[in-house]
Amino acid sequence: MAETIKSEARKSVNAGSAVPLTDILYRTLHHWPWVLLSLVVCVGAAVVYLLCTPKVYTTTASIMIKDEAAGKSAGAEDFGDFGLFQNKTNIQNEITTLKSADLMEEVVRRLNLDMNYYIPGRFHDVVAYGSNLPVRVEMPGFAENGSALFRVEVDGAGKVSVSDVKSGDLKSEERVQGAMNDTLMTVVGPMVVVAAEGYKPGEAVELNVVKAPVSATAGGYESRMVIAMSGDKSSVINLTVTDQSTQRAQALLSTLIGVYNEYWIRDKNQIAVSTSNFINERLGVIESELGNVDSDISSYKSQHLIPDVSAASSMYMSQNQQISQQIMDLRNQLKQTLYIKSYLGAASDNEKMLPMNSGVANVDIQSQITDYNNLVLQRNSLLAKSSDKNPLVVQLNEQMDQMRHAILASVDNSINALNMQISSLQGSQASTTSKIASNPSQAKYLLSVERQQKVKESLYLFLLQKREENELSQAFTAYNTRVVNKPASFGPTAPNTRNILMMSFLLGLAIPFGVVYLMESNNTKVRGRKDVEHLAVPFLGELPQDGHEKKKEAGEANTIVVKGGKRDIINEAFRVLRTNVEFMCNSSEGNKVIAMTSFNPGSGKSFVSMNLGMAIALKGKKVLIVDGDMRHGSTSAYMGSPAKGLADYLGGAVSEVDTLIVKTPECQNMQVLPIGSIPPNPTELLESPRFGELIGELKSRFDYIIIDCPPIEVVADAQIIDKFADRTFFVIRAGLFDRSMLPELDRLYEEKKYRNMSFILNGSRNDQGRYGYSHTYRYGYGYGYGYGYNYGSGEKKK
Repeated sequence: MAETIKSEARKSVNAGSAVPLTDILYRTLHHWPWVLLSLVVCVGAAVVYLLCTPKVYTTTASIMIKDEAAGKSAGAEDFGDFGLFQNKTNIQNEITTLKSADLMEEVVRRLNLDMNYYIPGRFHDVVAYGSNLPVRVEMPGFAENGSALFRVEVDGAGKVSVSDVKSGDLKSEERVQGAMNDTLMTVVGPMVVVAAEGYKPGEAVELNVVKAPVSATAGGYESRMVIAMSGDKSSVINLTVTDQSTQRAQALLSTLIGVYNEYWIRDKNQIAVSTSNFINERLGVIESELGNVDSDISSYKSQHLIPDVSAASSMYMSQNQQISQQIMDLRNQLKQTLYIKSYLGAASDNEKMLPMNSGVANVDIQSQITDYNNLVLQRNSLLAKSSDKNPLVVQLNEQMDQMRHAILASVDNSINALNMQISSLQGSQASTTSKIASNPSQAKYLLSVERQQKVKESLYLFLLQKREENELSQAFTAYNTRVVNKPASFGPTAPNTRNILMMSFLLGLAIPFGVVYLMESNNTKVRGRKDVEHLAVPFLGELPQDGHEKKKEAGEANTIVVKGGKRDIINEAFRVLRTNVEFMCNSSEGNKVIAMTSFNPGSGKSFVSMNLGMAIALKGKKVLIVDGDMRHGSTSAYMGSPAKGLADYLGGAVSEVDTLIVKTPECQNMQVLPIGSIPPNPTELLESPRFGELIGELKSRFDYIIIDCPPIEVVADAQIIDKFADRTFFVIRAGLFDRSMLPELDRLYEEKKYRNMSFILNGSRNDQGRYGYSHTYRYGYGYGYGYGYNYGSGEKKK
């Protein structure tokens, strides 16, 4: 049974270690001033960040890459079939080209983007470009990839001054003055300040100028630019760039598209020139070769007196093909005739019919086969109705044998005739073949030369045509792109005001919430009723804690907070506790003596003893509070710590206990037996017979005796006093008692170390969520009467 109680207690401790979010929220809202402060700080920081951060705009443009055939060299297009000048449009390649550093650096040079101008502002500098750029600075002779910082000021009269110049190790605070368009000599070289688009005569100008390296500027824009296809199979490319100036971003995209087209046309013209040179070179070579071939054919025919060889050869070839076809047909007939012969020779009975339509061209043989098959059908029909002894069947068999021999004779004659025809045709074929091959070398030579002539002639004509097309393509080269959407900018995309304010607001809520969560997660102490509700020890009641209790720090005397007629939360809590104690400690059964103890010092057992006694006394019961803590005397402090008391009685210095008992001024029904002088041997005094006799005597005079005992972890006095008590009340203070000790409390209860154990939860706070006190006693008291008197202060809340 003990192990079961321990296990259940440990489960309850572990279950209570995880704090529900609802309780964390309740605790956080209880400290609403800190939540409000956190919100103000976080949202204020976000507002400052938004004010100090320049707005960034996103500018987009869309271009369509045209089909390669519309702008490439016509000659190069056809030569691509032979592996030459292959330059088909690849969208990914064009995207890579648009992202190239050379292209971006050229854009930076044309727009002078390496010169950055800033107008000083209240929270941050504003980028000046285009219509809001009053003047621009030219730095002739300054290195392209050099860097410099300086300030330019122009007064209303047009007088210019340059100051605070920095470039690497060069620094100068000297103010160089001059007029507009004059050359100003500075430490970094000459400068010329000229009017720009946004210049207004008579207005003063102040600019911070940053000269950045061209390569670094180009790299910065490349990193802020996104170039991608609008779809997987689309030829439209979207260009997006982020910048503080919409005018600068739009100019950047427009110039980038223009420079890309210029580079593309330049590359295409280079291909066209290369194609033209190649065509002209090949035309000269082929023209010479074609003339040589024509001369060779003419000379060869004149020398050998050869007529039109191709026509004669075609005739002989046609004849040869006809003869070959005839020989093939005769051989097929011969094969079919031999098949019929082999079939007739292999047949051993008269039941099988001979095949028809076997391919034999001899009409007589086909007729004989038909007659033979008719005889077979007749014989088989008779056999189906009679036996083979039938005279008609015998006669038909004889006719069939004669017919078979006649067919064999006809087949042999046909075979001989076919062989003779094949031999005759083979002779004719040999004669024709000899005529074709009578002059093979001349025919072969002429065919080879004429083939070369045709190839060179067709190639020559092809090159002439492509040369004209290539010349036309050079004259009419179009851009490779078409602008689908011009560069356009919309509202600022960064910083995102809505998201930043929302995140700062959430952060302002999360910080106090997180702090409370960490505090509660690391809190191993008993927090409230929820942590102890699974204990096996009977629960008597719960007492709230006043958050302003400072009695020990202020050095004030202990005060009884229970007053007659008061209905604040403290008084009501003690009335509930009184009811539970009366129900448990039925005086008719002799349960008069209560030992009040705790595990830890500072749990409030003396406070509970005095105020519980007062609550019972206000009901008309006679109550005696005995200060059994002879080492500390906390209860005696409520009565001013009299010089004589229990220790003096037990030590024999005083013989009459009535002279030691003090009546409380608040209620005559409650009296206190103080400790008196602090003895050197409190344990021995408590173990003396006089203490037991004293308790026995007092039980007959008082309805309730509450003995304030020392904590059990400090000394053994409580266990000694418990021998004379009817019940033992343990006071557990929230925020002081460690939850790991709860199983020990159950162990004491199970092992019956103390008589009729119960426990009181003291110090529950009203900001602990479901662990707190307010969930139990809030109704009826929190609104109309407040919290009444503080612990130990005796002052009513205003």
